Amino acid sequence: MTQDLLRKATPEEQFEEVTRGTVDLQVAEELKKKLERSYKEGKPLIIKAGFDPNRPDLHLGHSLLLTRMRRFQEFGHTVVFLIGDFTALIGDPTGKNVTRPPLSREEVKVNAETYKQQVFKVLDPARTQVRFNSEWLDALGTEGMIRLAARYSVQRMLERDDFKKRFRDNRSIALHEFLYPLLQGYDSVALKADVELGATDQLFNLLVGRQLMKEQGLEPQVIMTGPILEGLDAKAVDGKIVGEKMSKSLDNYVGINEPAEQIFGKLMSITDDLMWRYYELLSARPLKDVQALQASVQSGQTHPKAAKVAFAQEIAARFQGEEAGKKAAADFEARFANKQLDTESLPLVTVPMGGAPKLPVTKVLPETKLVASATEARKLMAQGGVRVNGDKVTDPKAELGPGEYLVQVGKLKAAKLKLE
Repeated sequence: MTQDLLRKATPEEQFEEVTRGTVDLQVAEELKKKLERSYKEGKPLIIKAGFDPNRPDLHLGHSLLLTRMRRFQEFGHTVVFLIGDFTALIGDPTGKNVTRPPLSREEVKVNAETYKQQVFKVLDPARTQVRFNSEWLDALGTEGMIRLAARYSVQRMLERDDFKKRFRDNRSIALHEFLYPLLQGYDSVALKADVELGATDQLFNLLVGRQLMKEQGLEPQVIMTGPILEGLDAKAVDGKIVGEKMSKSLDNYVGINEPAEQIFGKLMSITDDLMWRYYELLSARPLKDVQALQASVQSGQTHPKAAKVAFAQEIAARFQGEEAGKKAAADFEARFANKQLDTESLPLVTVPMGGAPKLPVTKVLPETKLVASATEARKLMAQGGVRVNGDKVTDPKAELGPGEYLVQVGKLKAAKLKLE
């Protein structure tokens, strides 16, 4: 089976697919040679990507790496999903203005288990190795750690942008943070990785691994970084997608554990320009097929909505199953394209008024679980995303008296509210 996959596409075709959406590629010629050798010898490449389990749930932004890993798997290569249970005890300083608080062993263990449950919604278990870097880093010991630390100077560490900025601004840099890139690099030595994947902000760490492999007499890994995924509210400005990165704290994310109808609905809310960005980075469709679809939309042969429905259904199905994806598409069409809303099946949330004649909408909305906080409620109201009994409510000081109301947030979320 692996032999068939390794030869189902030429090295050139494999290169085109696995490098799509790449930001940094060091070194392209080395990757081509590795793919050619793998094709001739029938030996899969070892593709490494590390994840520190510092949060329990993953969203589409995290799935970028998983999607690229899956593309390698489609050609028969072995991916190592590396859980940084040891390095999470340090905390990755990348992009941080302050020292990140380390996690406890217990927190790491719990989060790692949720990672393992979620990643196989994208990756093929048969061609995935799940490894923990404590396997070799625990065994490194004090002497090994000192020898490893001796390989890099403080000056070289301060070449990192985040360290450089913190040093210049007289902000604290803890000594243990210098160990993080070295330990991540040592992971590549231990695994003898052919390719390491990461986000563009991880470039320095990945280069350390490449250097350590050279010093150990190993063939250095190829480095591939991808972009940081923009959130749902990103837009095109002068032909370029501009917006904050996908983040739970900014409420512009799609969680891979969310119900299919939520995944579908959120993706239907993005702009057409952002859709093509997501298609390139997240879709399992071959790049040539995506380009053909885009050309069809631009020529008027295919409606943009049809392309967006296809993408939203693909992603919903990836994480929640084919049937759930189809149902989400059908339900969305019935509820929103046909202006239907099944109010009978909506939950009824009762909120006591405590003797007050009226309550602010921003206070009662979080009680329905349609928003997480009053702050989020105010933000959505200002954007025109909140309706009460079908009417938009944009005034943050708006209040409701006793009675029953149909409350809608955005195009997907709704609940029946009773104030008494």
